[in-house]
Amino acid sequence: MAETTAPNASLVRRNPNFRSLWLSATAGIFGTAVAAVALPVIAAVELAASDFAVAALAGMAFLPWLLFGLPIGVWVDRWPRKPVIVWSLVVRVVSLATLPLGYWLGALTLAQLFLVAFIAGTSSVFFSLADQALVQQVLTGDELVEGNGIVTASGAAADAAGRGIGGWLAVVLGASNALLVQVGASIASLAAISSLHVHEGVAPRAEHRIFAEMVDGLRYTFSTAPLRAILFNAALWNLGGSVVASLMVLLVIRVLGESEVWVGLLMAATSLGGAVGGLGARRLTELLGSGPVWRWSMVPGVLGYGSLLLMTPGPGMIIGLVGMFVMGVSIALNIVVGTSFRQRVCPPAMMGRLGAATRMVSWGMLGIASLLAGLLAQTLGIATAVLVGVLLATAAPIAAIFGPLRSIHRLEDLEQAPTPAP
Repeated sequence: MAETTAPNASLVRRNPNFRSLWLSATAGIFGTAVAAVALPVIAAVELAASDFAVAALAGMAFLPWLLFGLPIGVWVDRWPRKPVIVWSLVVRVVSLATLPLGYWLGALTLAQLFLVAFIAGTSSVFFSLADQALVQQVLTGDELVEGNGIVTASGAAADAAGRGIGGWLAVVLGASNALLVQVGASIASLAAISSLHVHEGVAPRAEHRIFAEMVDGLRYTFSTAPLRAILFNAALWNLGGSVVASLMVLLVIRVLGESEVWVGLLMAATSLGGAVGGLGARRLTELLGSGPVWRWSMVPGVLGYGSLLLMTPGPGMIIGLVGMFVMGVSIALNIVVGTSFRQRVCPPAMMGRLGAATRMVSWGMLGIASLLAGLLAQTLGIATAVLVGVLLATAAPIAAIFGPLRSIHRLEDLEQAPTPAP
């Protein structure tokens, strides 16, 4: 049940539990954004890794979704979610702190970098699924679009700040030292989540059958046309988009000869666009309908990714900044609408498994795409590999516009997906 106070106040002010989740998620995103810039820069600059290694490193944060997403989703549905978030943050702090320590000792290696990225990515699986499930518990159905819009917007703003600061710190202090900001942000996230007070139900131990529950989660995820369409759209976008994103550091540093600061600025522009899209999602869906917003949102996003190929050193980098801002707006609108629909129709006891199965497919594509980006960069060259990623990303809006939801005006009016039998 949502805990509310003054009905006329903003959602953040009137709902203390939502405020705790919001602060925790925002702090965590800020730190993760710093790491998103620092980790590939460590590989490309401090360790002089190959093009393949730099691109593949981005996939280590998402590969755990493909490998462990389903069983972790079952565990998240079994356990109280708040302790899951707490322990995931502890693991993230400890693992990432080993990188600046290794740098100070002169013992940092590429193998350690990949291992830490994988461990931190696994902890993020636990965090993300538990956080998403708790959002559903602290908000009413009518508050979901507003709440997800706030979380998306503030998260995007924190992401923009983190990536901008991360690029600057990588130049001033060194990329490894910049990771200390991620450690501090995770500690702040821990402090925020400690103030959460919500009653969480746990399924009786006798009913726990992990493989059967994993199958239930997969079956539910593919149970209706709306859930399938939203999932496949996200998977197609992540496949192409992540090829581009994985190569951004190489494109800026090795092709255009610009500094790490531009890497952070380009990523920050994406996040600023995400903040605008998240804040505007509720009003835009009320004006145009959630169906049209979801279907058409990624069209300008493809053009935004394509702008990276038009960048030139110096003032020509501004083309990429504008394009990435547009891309950020697009993806935020798509995420808010899709996530709100899933949270609206999904029973609370199934939320962890739905999130796990959904992200195993959609976010698992991010890990696969990073490996593909590395292979393309090695064989075709960095710029050509970026072009391939842009072309792959166009499949997402095409599938949405001409797919089974092409005539739906309001996604929230669609019939709820059936709950699998126990």
